[in-house]
Amino acid sequence: MTEFLPPALILLAGAILIGPLRGHLRSAVVLVAPLLTLWAVWQVPDGVVTTAPFLDYVIEPVEGSPLRRLFATIFALMAFVGGLYAFRQAKWYELAAGYAYAAGAVGVSFAGDLITLFIFWEMMALFSTVVVWAGGTPAARAAGIRYAIMHLLGGIILKVGIEGVVVHTGSIDIQPMLATNFDTWMVLIGILINAAAPPISAWLADAYPESSPTGSVFLSAFTTKTAVLALILLFPGEPVLIWVGIYMVMYGIIYALLENDARRILAYSIVNQVGFMVCAIGIGTQMALNGAAAHAFAHIIYKALLFMSAGVVVYRTGKSKCTDLGGLFRTMPLTTICGIIGALSISSFPLTSGFTTKSMISEAAIGEGLVLIYMLLTAASAGVFLHAGIKFPWFVFFQKDSGLRPKDAPWNMAAAMVIFAALCILIGIFPEPFYQFLPYTTDYVAYKPGKVLFYLQLLLFSGLAFFLLLPLMRRTLTISLDFDWLWRVLFYRAGGALLRILAGIGSAIEAGIRAWVSSLRDVARRHLGFVESNRDYGIFARTWQIGTTALWIAILLSVYVLTYFIS
Repeated sequence: MTEFLPPALILLAGAILIGPLRGHLRSAVVLVAPLLTLWAVWQVPDGVVTTAPFLDYVIEPVEGSPLRRLFATIFALMAFVGGLYAFRQAKWYELAAGYAYAAGAVGVSFAGDLITLFIFWEMMALFSTVVVWAGGTPAARAAGIRYAIMHLLGGIILKVGIEGVVVHTGSIDIQPMLATNFDTWMVLIGILINAAAPPISAWLADAYPESSPTGSVFLSAFTTKTAVLALILLFPGEPVLIWVGIYMVMYGIIYALLENDARRILAYSIVNQVGFMVCAIGIGTQMALNGAAAHAFAHIIYKALLFMSAGVVVYRTGKSKCTDLGGLFRTMPLTTICGIIGALSISSFPLTSGFTTKSMISEAAIGEGLVLIYMLLTAASAGVFLHAGIKFPWFVFFQKDSGLRPKDAPWNMAAAMVIFAALCILIGIFPEPFYQFLPYTTDYVAYKPGKVLFYLQLLLFSGLAFFLLLPLMRRTLTISLDFDWLWRVLFYRAGGALLRILAGIGSAIEAGIRAWVSSLRDVARRHLGFVESNRDYGIFARTWQIGTTALWIAILLSVYVLTYFIS
C-alpha cells in the first residue's frame, strides 16, 4: 500500500472542485489548492516514498530529489500565480483544465517510473488541449485539434519507446540512458516533441496564441519544461541534444523576428529559450545540468510574466498584432513596466533572473572547451534581446500612437504580474539563495566584473542595432511559413488528391461490378427465366419430360462415380 499520496492529487482535487463550486468558494479553491500542493511538495523527502503494484510491476508514483522538488515547486507556484491572474476572467472549465494540466506537470516531476511518467504525461496532453479550446474561437478549435494530433503522435512514439525499454531491460525505473537503439531513440523523440524541437515545433506557435489571454499563461509554463525535466532525468550528456538545442535557439530567434503577432513572438521565444536548456542537457556536466534546471525555473517566471502582459493587452484591446498596437504605455503603465522586466529577464540583463541562470549554461560550455557552442549561445543572447527584449515591448507599448487608450490590468492580473516581476528581480539580485536548491552543489559566481561588462556591451550594441535597423524590423501583415506547412498544406492537398484518385478507382470498380452483375442477370434470365421479347422460357426453366430428367440424373451420377474411383 502507498505511504504517501502524490502532491499532484491535491491540485487535481482542486481542479475537480472548481466546476461545482461557485463564488468565493471557487475562488478559495483556486488560490488555496496550489499553496497546499506547494506545501506537500516540500514534505516529500529524497528517495522513493510511494510504491504500488501495477500488473507485474511495482510503480513509484512519488520519488523525491532536489531536481524533482525544484521543478514541482515552480509548477505549483505557477499554478497559484496563474490562478490568481485568471480566476476573475477565465471560464470555469478553463480554470479546471489548467489546474489538471498543472497537476500532470507536478505528477511528472515526482514520477519514479516510466509508467507513472507516461500517465501524467498524457494527462497533460489531454487537459492542455482543453485549455487551447477554451479560447472559444474557430481558430482556437482548429488549433486545438492540430495540437491534440501532435501530442497524440508524441505520446504514441513515447509509449513505443517505453515498451521497448521495458521489454528489453525488464525495468520501468527512470534512469539515465543514451540514444543507442530503437527503443531509446523513440523515448527521446517522444520527449523532444513535447519540448517543441524542430521540425515538430510549429504546434506551439500555432496553438498558444489562439488560446485565451489567461490560457496562454498556463500553456507557457508546463509542457516544454516537463520535457526539459524528462531529458535531464533520462538523457543527461546525450551529444545530439547539443545540436538540437542550438537549432532550437536559432530557429526561435529567426521566426520571432519575422513575426507580427505579439503572442506568437513570445511563443517562438519559448522554443528559443528551451533550446538553451536542451543544449545544456546535451553538455551534461553538473554545471550544465544546474544551468538547465535553474534556467527552466527562471524561464517559467519571466515567460509567464511576458504572456501576462501580452494577455492584459489582448484582454483590454482585443488586438494582438504589432501593427495594431503602440502607445499603450500612456494608460497601461503597470503592464508596461512588468512587460519590460520580463523582457529584460529573458534577455539576461544583469540584475534580472535570466542573467543569473542563462550565463551558467554558457559557463558550462566554455568549461568543457566547447568554444563554438559558447560563441553560438552568446550570439543567440544578442538575438533574444532583439526579438523579446526590445521588439516585443517596443511595438506593443511604444512605437507609434495607435490611438488606443485601454485601462490598465484588473487588480488580480496586476497582482500576479507584480509577484512574478518581483521574483525576476529578487533572483537576479540575490542568486545565491536560489542556487542552494539546485540539484548539484555549486560555487558559481554570477556577477564577475568582466562578465557583467561583456553582457552589457553585448546587449547595448544589440539594442543599437535594433534601432538602426528599425525600418527592417517593422512588421507587416505577412505569414511566415513554418514546417507545419507540410501537414497543413502539402499533406492536406496530397491527401485530397489521393482521396480523389481512390474515389475515381472506386467509381470505376463499382461501374465494372454493376456491368458484371447486369450481364450475370441477363444470363440468369436466359437460362432460368424467360426472354422478355418472345416469352420463351430458358433451358432450366422449361418443363422437362420424366425420361429426359432420368437420363440427366444417370449421366451426372455416372460422372460422379467415375471421378470418385479415379481420385
